[in-house]
Amino acid sequence: MATHKSPKIDALLSRFPDLPDFNRHYVGFFRCFNEQLYYEAHDVLEEVWLPIRGTEQAKFYQGLIQMAGGFVHLQKGRLGPAARLFALALANFEGYSTRHAGIDLDVIRAICSDYRKAILDSGEAVNPWSTEKPPQLALPTMGLTTTTTRLTAPLAKWETAPSAPKKTGEKKPRE
Repeated sequence: MATHKSPKIDALLSRFPDLPDFNRHYVGFFRCFNEQLYYEAHDVLEEVWLPIRGTEQAKFYQGLIQMAGGFVHLQKGRLGPAARLFALALANFEGYSTRHAGIDLDVIRAICSDYRKAILDSGEAVNPWSTEKPPQLALPTMGLTTTTTRLTAPLAKWETAPSAPKKTGEKKPRE
């Protein structure tokens, strides 16, 4: 589903190298986010979300869009709306496994939760975001395929629980 923003989004996505076997809008979301182009990240992923609204996978994309929107608000110093969007994103991520659509969703949940908590703990007085230390997201690590009605991601690879960290205090290795 093309929108009135499609030409602008296509031009933005042309700046980024393709990641084989991945939907370019999905990967573009992460690339824009990591460049602190949060509004653009929102727009890029909205092109994926709009045609599949109402489906199970749509809540996942909507959560990512809401997270990006939260950072748009932080960039503009609007802490209350940012906290509300982070809460909505967390609600949309409920029911999804730790590994979903090639990403570690727990990392994204932690970003939303931590920024929301920092905002609320300060009484919406201190912006926890800064251009010097913005959050960074890992690119997806498994392929997505596009169909005419939705994006699909084979989840079987990620359905098993990751190995537990060693009791010596070592952290779990990142995938």
